[in-house]
Amino acid sequence: MSNIQAPTETEEAGSDGAGSEDVAGGGAETGGVEAGGVVTDHDRGIHGYHKQKGEHLKRLRRIEGQIRGLQRMVDEDVYCIDILTQVSASTKALQSFALQLLEEHLRHCVADAALKGGEEIDAKVEEATKAIGRLLRT
Repeated sequence: MSNIQAPTETEEAGSDGAGSEDVAGGGAETGGVEAGGVVTDHDRGIHGYHKQKGEHLKRLRRIEGQIRGLQRMVDEDVYCIDILTQVSASTKALQSFALQLLEEHLRHCVADAALKGGEEIDAKVEEATKAIGRLLRT
């Protein structure tokens, strides 16, 4: 196995100051329990993105600025094609963020479940597959 690493005890304890915010909303509606009744780490606040949280927030703020720019463009009656160009740029930025987040999820959450074995790996693979499907539909 090449790049699969289990989180260290420090990571599992959440001592990096990342907190347990549910930024992306994943798991909030199920409380970390998948449909099959398998408890996952949703509710522990340990997510694949926790080491890059600051960078991700900076990136999302930049995207937020792009969206506000779109609002200004519409308010200022900017030419349609120019607005569409900015919509495309904003969409690409969000897609790029989503792919980065997915990669971190696979490397951390899915890899951790694979090391633990049992039913959790099946739940994580199914969860990731559904997320990829949603990303492909956008």
